[in-house]
Amino acid sequence: MAVTFIVRMEFAPEDREEIAAALAALAAASREEPGCVEYVPCTVDGEADHVLIWEQYRDRTAAEAHRNTPHFRQYAVGVLYQKMRKRSVENLNAVA
Repeated sequence: MAVTFIVRMEFAPEDREEIAAALAALAAASREEPGCVEYVPCTVDGEADHVLIWEQYRDRTAAEAHRNTPHFRQYAVGVLYQKMRKRSVENLNAVA
């Protein structure tokens, strides 16, 4: 069964360019993972420092594999986690 979740993060305005570059690199590499169905980072309209990442993986194993990739460690742990002011995760359950 597919695993879908949304990660919400907030960053400082002065980090905007670095965050955008890290998100672009992380998204490109994540989309190449065999178990990745969707990986879409977005900013919230009118709130450029609020990032939402829509992630969907084939199954729990694929989602866990994502968190163990070199690109996740480099860009998520090494950049995003270091710069974020807030973070929340919403696990989603498909209804149809």
